[in-house]
Amino acid sequence: MTPLLVLAVAAAGRIGSALRYLTDNALLARVRQTFPWGTAIVNLTGSFVLGALTGTATTWLPHDWLTILGTGLIGGYTTYSTASLETIRLLHDRRRRATARNSLGVLAACVALATLGLAITAR
Repeated sequence: MTPLLVLAVAAAGRIGSALRYLTDNALLARVRQTFPWGTAIVNLTGSFVLGALTGTATTWLPHDWLTILGTGLIGGYTTYSTASLETIRLLHDRRRRATARNSLGVLAACVALATLGLAITAR
C-alpha cells in the first residue's frame, strides 16, 4: 500500500462521511418518524453500491480503485456503529418490533442488496 493510496482512501472517506451526513439530514427533514430511517437508507444503499463495485472489480475496476471507492467512499458513507447505537436506543425505549426491524431486518436487507449489486455487475 502506497502513501498515495492511503491519502486517496482518506479523501474518499471524507466525501463518504459528508454524503452520509447530507443523506441522513435530508431524510430527517422529510420523514418525521421515530425509526432511524436515515441510517437504514444509508446502509442499504451503501451495501448495494459496495456489492456493485465488488462485481465490477472482477471485470474492469482495478484493485486500487476498489479500495478507494469501497473502503474509502462507501466505508465513510455507511455506518454500522450508528446502526448499533440506534438499535440499543430502540431496545431501551422498549420498542421491540422496531428493534428487530432495525437489527435483523436491515441487516438481512443489506446482505440481500449487496448480493443483488454483486449479481447485477458480475455478469
